[in-house]
Amino acid sequence: MRHVDFSPLYRSTVGFDRLFTMLDSLAQPDQGQTYPPYNIERTGENTYRITMAVAGFDETELTIEAKAHVLTVKGEKSEEKAEGSEFLYRGIAKRAFERRFQLADHVEVAAASLKNGLLHIDLLRSIPEAMKTRKIAIAAEPVNAPKTIETQVNS
Repeated sequence: MRHVDFSPLYRSTVGFDRLFTMLDSLAQPDQGQTYPPYNIERTGENTYRITMAVAGFDETELTIEAKAHVLTVKGEKSEEKAEGSEFLYRGIAKRAFERRFQLADHVEVAAASLKNGLLHIDLLRSIPEAMKTRKIAIAAEPVNAPKTIETQVNS
């Protein structure tokens, strides 16, 4: 399994939850699974995309569920038998799969699409207003204007 090192990006996200690590890690029981292959990419400041190669599956054979910070993608291929033919060699995988992704806090699935055998799952990180950085004004006492001291002139 390939692993992408996001450690150079951590320097610019001090104190921020490790979003990249959480997206990159799979649920522990599935670590040896390599099918179907996938990519995780950052498409904007708060948007991400998971792309899975699911050639041969159509949208009715795929299910996507998000529950308790876990995104689950399942594929079950229905066995189709063509009458009057038999396979001499079968090299195209038609196996069922289940792939799980651990999502970071405040990340939710925005959309999913299937095009040319690639399943695209768009993710959106929406931080609540209460957790966003806000600028706090500093109140200061007004500075007193300089006073003019009058002197008496004796004549």
